[in-house]
Amino acid sequence: MAMVDEPLYPIALLIDELKNDDIQLRLNSIRRLSTIARALGEERTRKELIPFLSENSDDDDEVLLAMAEELGVFIPFVGGIEHAHVILPPLESLCTVEETTVREKAVDSLCKIGSQMKESDLVDSFVPLVKRLAAGEWFAARVSACGLFHVAYQGCTDVLKTELRSSYGQLCQDDMPMVRRAAASNLGKFATTLESAFLNAEIMTMFDGLTKDDQDSVRLLAVEGCAALGKLLEPQDCVARILPVIVNFSQELSTDSSQHVRSALASVIMGMAPILGKDSTIEHLLPIFLSLLKDEFPDVRLNIISKLDQVNQVIGIDLLSQSLLPAIVELAEDRHWRVRLAIIEYVPLLASQLGIGFFDDKLGALCMQWMQDKVYSIREAAANNLKRLAEEFGSEWAMQHIVPQVLDMVNNPHYLHRMMALRAISLMAPVMGSEITCSKFLPVVVEAAKDRVPNIKFNVAKLLQSLIPIVDQSVVDKTIRQCLVDLSEDPDVDVRYFANQALRSIDSAAVAQS
Repeated sequence: MAMVDEPLYPIALLIDELKNDDIQLRLNSIRRLSTIARALGEERTRKELIPFLSENSDDDDEVLLAMAEELGVFIPFVGGIEHAHVILPPLESLCTVEETTVREKAVDSLCKIGSQMKESDLVDSFVPLVKRLAAGEWFAARVSACGLFHVAYQGCTDVLKTELRSSYGQLCQDDMPMVRRAAASNLGKFATTLESAFLNAEIMTMFDGLTKDDQDSVRLLAVEGCAALGKLLEPQDCVARILPVIVNFSQELSTDSSQHVRSALASVIMGMAPILGKDSTIEHLLPIFLSLLKDEFPDVRLNIISKLDQVNQVIGIDLLSQSLLPAIVELAEDRHWRVRLAIIEYVPLLASQLGIGFFDDKLGALCMQWMQDKVYSIREAAANNLKRLAEEFGSEWAMQHIVPQVLDMVNNPHYLHRMMALRAISLMAPVMGSEITCSKFLPVVVEAAKDRVPNIKFNVAKLLQSLIPIVDQSVVDKTIRQCLVDLSEDPDVDVRYFANQALRSIDSAAVAQS
């Protein structure tokens, strides 16, 4: 009798644990679904476990999320691809729950299963599921349906394909903004499965409607999908079919009342340059770039700056410098520090592309100006920027254009600016080499050890420690050690600490060499 009852135990235990008041027990039970399915065998998993799970979609979100994830890899436990359709009902139920994360995971699992199903099963089971969700009364079902069309469409008959395209078009015009958002965000994926004949006739019509939606969140998602749609066509077809739509809505959205829509437009429109090619970018997109670079909202300007390298690859540095660089220089003094930071991080790339002459004329002065910015992150980025410029243009150029100004900053009345000069020296010394470090940097650093501000002095100690591997041992013994000994007797505890730490570092290096 015990032998007969044995196979019943896993399902009975599962039912018991899933009805337990303790959520952790229920969660543990769901996470053991694959183990339970193995114990039951394929047939009983299909006939008992899956129907039970289909009826058990009323639970805590955490349990349902785990169930949606487990079912995504359940095909081997129900008997392989030919039985994959039996897993669909519990996932369909999960696609209708209110919690977004559960629905998204259920859609993800359905996509995994659908992509493995045989065409006949896809038509018989998966497509009807998508149609039911798309026609669901509750908005959650319709939202979920939007993420499944690209799987359902492949392998369908022409009649079913027409129905699915029509159904998706209706979702793009749904009364609920949440559904239209889902339709907008999944349009690119759906479009990749369509025949090219329907791209311009139907998909672009849906796209056009979504870019004119009265909800800014829907327009934003439509904007983000335009590059994906553009990639589906050959460059010449993209220019003929996609560009007019993009330009039309770009002109509207660049003056859109929502800053988030303009920000998304800025990010995506830059990505369109490689797709459209040089001539179309110059003619149609460059004016939009310039307009968005002057946008009042910093994130819009940031999204343009962050993608400038893509545009440069398309239109070339000469045109970029003529048209966009004046705007970039203006942004280097932007009132929003994140915009200034983005410009600084882009400068080494600009420098390598523009060359020394153009860089010196336009951007050289700005690099030192940033060293005295009121925001620490800008000053730190500016110091790193000087190091990268020295690497790009070489030590000779740095000696002429950067080093004298950095050394002057060590005498600045503001102690924060003196600190940044020391920071720049510590970053540049490895690039400039031993000779320049000993002749130019070290005397200034030793002098800074006499500063009245303790923060300066302990930064001198840390800087001297970083110079030990760069200079000759004779310089360490003659100059650096004596300076650190003086600092180790300073009244300030932090100065003494860092000086002694640096002295120990010298002793360790000496022991290692011997």
